[in-house]
Amino acid sequence: MSNEHEGVDESGWDLEPGDESAPLVEAVGRLIKFCREQAGMRVAEFARIMGYGEDMIRKIERGARIPRVEFLDQADDVLNAGGHIRAFMEDMERARYPRKVRELKGLEDRAVELQMYSNHNIHGLLQTAEYARALLGTWRPKYSQGELERMLAGRMARKSVFEREPAPELGFVQEEVTLRRPVGGTMVVRRQLEHMLEVAQLPFVELQVMPTACANHPGTGGRIQVIKFADGTGAGRMDDDFGGRPVTSPRQLRVLELRYGIIRAQALSPEESVAFIEQVLGET
Repeated sequence: MSNEHEGVDESGWDLEPGDESAPLVEAVGRLIKFCREQAGMRVAEFARIMGYGEDMIRKIERGARIPRVEFLDQADDVLNAGGHIRAFMEDMERARYPRKVRELKGLEDRAVELQMYSNHNIHGLLQTAEYARALLGTWRPKYSQGELERMLAGRMARKSVFEREPAPELGFVQEEVTLRRPVGGTMVVRRQLEHMLEVAQLPFVELQVMPTACANHPGTGGRIQVIKFADGTGAGRMDDDFGGRPVTSPRQLRVLELRYGIIRAQALSPEESVAFIEQVLGET
């Protein structure tokens, strides 16, 4: 069946194997099917009214596809569901993000302090949507368009950490090369640098640059992230240590905090870093 949405994949996202959201997604699919049958509609009629293919509707009804909130909103009206389908919009909004992104966002949403060192690319929390899209487009094997949109949506959702009240303390140290790598082209990079300058002005953000000329620092092994919670516990990870896996023990966290502390001390000060980013922006 040809329709306006085919080719743009706007109904939702295929569920990842082993995704813990599967039971909820399946329940929402069963609810939509029940409401459709109660309304006396066949799949073909429902698909036509909704503007989607029949196969897509069947995938949603059997729980193989996470529906977009816009789909749920429209379906509630079409099927006269009285808000029962809409009630799951927030749940499906969360479920659409890749599992790893949901886990990371859950940690960041609880954090009172985040310490982040990035040596390859600009940190995800600092990325503009344009930069993130271009960066995700470089990964191999390449994401399908639907996968890329799902990854991008998850990355942008994490930026809600900047809107929290009270806001957590956020510390970023970026290697100089991350500012100069032309991901997405000149205009994308310029807008990215401008965005970083805006973020650097937030009172709860400390943004620093590690000059390439500083060779003797403990960040050469890869990215570092330390997350601290209100109860005094924390979590962290580093690319080349602890198997790259998240760690939570006090001893392991002390190692990561020691390394991050040295990196922060060796990087340019926040004021010098803003001036440096402005200089790179002027050269871009």
